[in-house]
Amino acid sequence: YYGPLNQYIEFQGQILRTLWQSYNTGIGKDMRGRPVGDMCSVIDTMFGSERSSAEYSVIHSRSLEGLPGEILLGIISRRSGCDPFGALNMTPDYVKSILKHQGMMNKPILFLTDHQQPEILERLLADPEIGPHIHLAPEEASWVGGDITAAIMADVFIGNPASTFSGFIAKSRIALGYEKNVLFRKRLQNGGWGDSLKHRHIFDHLVVNAMA
Repeated sequence: YYGPLNQYIEFQGQILRTLWQSYNTGIGKDMRGRPVGDMCSVIDTMFGSERSSAEYSVIHSRSLEGLPGEILLGIISRRSGCDPFGALNMTPDYVKSILKHQGMMNKPILFLTDHQQPEILERLLADPEIGPHIHLAPEEASWVGGDITAAIMADVFIGNPASTFSGFIAKSRIALGYEKNVLFRKRLQNGGWGDSLKHRHIFDHLVVNAMA
């Protein structure tokens, strides 16, 4: 589809909203006879009875197998103006520039990762400002569905535009009315960080090509 972006977003949004009207609750079996997971497992385990009022952010750190990820984000960088390494490295200053703007510095931060670059998490944990607020998804509750739901329900989502996982989360959030999604960030002249594009461009074929 190469029509107006707004129409494409509405078209895709309707599909995503329909998808999220029904979700697994951990009851029953899948088509292969295996028990289904509970989509709310991570949220329930982390926040319990306070899950409906919990305020938290999610960082999705995806390295994309090293060099291939750098190449893919580099292509998106040339199309969007975003930094070619910012969303891959998720440095403390990158993350804090977002959380400070959103007033979420002292709230829980759920860190979702492919575990390919453990130094990213180590740097965030070592930061005196946000380190104490970093949490990993509980091992006993973490699975792809539970992680996705926790990210979609977050107050702020920080993702990598080169990742289809981040892209699906961001698109779902936009379709469901969650506006605080950060994907395209660039270095400013003063050394800080700012947005190069709005989050809606995660649907834009001219930016993310077939991943739109």
